[in-house]
Amino acid sequence: MHRYKCWNAPMPTTGNLAGSSGIAGTKTLLQLATPTNRQLTVISWGYSIQTLPTTVGGGIIDLVSQNVADTVTAHIASGLQPLDPNLPASLLQLGTALSGYNASAQGAVTTSRAHDSNFVNSVAGTDELTYEYQFMPDERPIVAISSFLKIRATVMAGSSIICWVVWDE
Repeated sequence: MHRYKCWNAPMPTTGNLAGSSGIAGTKTLLQLATPTNRQLTVISWGYSIQTLPTTVGGGIIDLVSQNVADTVTAHIASGLQPLDPNLPASLLQLGTALSGYNASAQGAVTTSRAHDSNFVNSVAGTDELTYEYQFMPDERPIVAISSFLKIRATVMAGSSIICWVVWDE
């Protein structure tokens, strides 16, 4: 097994991670596409909210696997970082309908599996602005071949969010 990590932004070179902002409705913040010959196992995931949602009632951020891709800004290979620098590059697929971040269009999903979900309140001081979850070994979600792992935010108008996921291939 090889372990990798990525965020919903390109790898920073001279600046910081940018994340996603101006979220309204349901938006995929990060999407990972498994190839036709390799599944992935989710180890952990999380997010940090830089700007509270302006929507009354807040929103939900969830981790799901689905059968249809969203249109995203494509990650490049250096965006899917091996945790051990001696490991080979990830085998996940790259492209605007594959692995990427900050979706501009949602796909027409017919099959979905929820792995974790967290409610975020819009009232300052009522919720943590950072969420991290590490799955126990026997509960780690497995994302099937030719599927998509996604971190999505719903009804988070005005929010700025950085999210990440760690997985094994």
